[in-house]
Amino acid sequence: MPNSIIIATGSDIPKERIPNSHFLDREFYSPDGQKMEKSNAEIVQTLHNITGIKERRYASDDLTTTDVAYQAAVAALEGLDRESLDYIIVAQNFGDVRAGNLRTDMVPTIASRVKHLLKIKNPYCVAYDIPFGCPGWLQGMIMADYYIRSGDAKRILVIGAEILSRVADPHDIDCMIFADGAGATVVEASDGADGILSHVTRTDAEKNAWMLRLEKTYHPHRKGDELYIKMDGHDIYRYALKTVPLVVKQALEKAGLVLTDVKKLLMHQANAKMDDAILARLFRLYGIKEVPAEIMPMIIHWAGNSSVATIPTMLDLLLRNQIDGHRLSSGDIAVFASVGAGMNINAMVYRMPI
Repeated sequence: MPNSIIIATGSDIPKERIPNSHFLDREFYSPDGQKMEKSNAEIVQTLHNITGIKERRYASDDLTTTDVAYQAAVAALEGLDRESLDYIIVAQNFGDVRAGNLRTDMVPTIASRVKHLLKIKNPYCVAYDIPFGCPGWLQGMIMADYYIRSGDAKRILVIGAEILSRVADPHDIDCMIFADGAGATVVEASDGADGILSHVTRTDAEKNAWMLRLEKTYHPHRKGDELYIKMDGHDIYRYALKTVPLVVKQALEKAGLVLTDVKKLLMHQANAKMDDAILARLFRLYGIKEVPAEIMPMIIHWAGNSSVATIPTMLDLLLRNQIDGHRLSSGDIAVFASVGAGMNINAMVYRMPI
């Protein structure tokens, strides 16, 4: 049975930097339509203290999710035969939302649009999207692994792309978290013992399905039917803190490994405080009180939360030696983990090819 290895990565990080000061002149409201009593300076500083975000990246008005996904794909496919792809899997949640027009456009799929832009003629290169919340790219990797292990595919392109800045309510303080971007990986069949070793996914929809959802603006006087992304931040924090460490531990046990075998943990970049708390809880599951400072790379402080794009973007930067103090070498074990709308959680254990 073949294993699945990552042979190439790419990313598209928007050039427009949006500092926290960008939000100082906003009017923020609570979910019940009441204007926030704290000053914007206090609100912005509190957000920074909790999330670690100093700035985020926004796509320029002329670009869509398809465009950033395509650019990440081009970077990942450099030097490779595009016609050799068996699948193109794009994780995204809102389709192409154009600047100034808050309507989602997902027909045809973003994956088909990317395949069109790549000029791939092979009709058996199957292209489809995954709307799976923030864990979408990782779920795409898991699905790619199933295809490869079954013998149905030998080479798959998996992309995570999102332009969240256009679906974030400008009057909701949570809008300051969201960002844009895309990351891509090429996964290939290998006869070696390296690559994807295990993975675990769960969906907790009975009680938690609506913690992330679409709703109207919090501004009480704005008319219209536009829907924006909304979240119950405190509930998500508690849910993630309780559940993500368990899923990571399950994935490690499935691979026959323990936490001390892990060189890097690539966590979805949603909230620096939450990620640190998840990491500490994970180590406590193994009876370890002191967390190694270098185990979890973070890019949220300058990149923000770009949903499905956070992990593949971070992986691309890591493998290109562009994250200070972080490296992955042959034989190293990396764990990927994410949590998001659904509520969905997944984790994947990966050994760097020797």
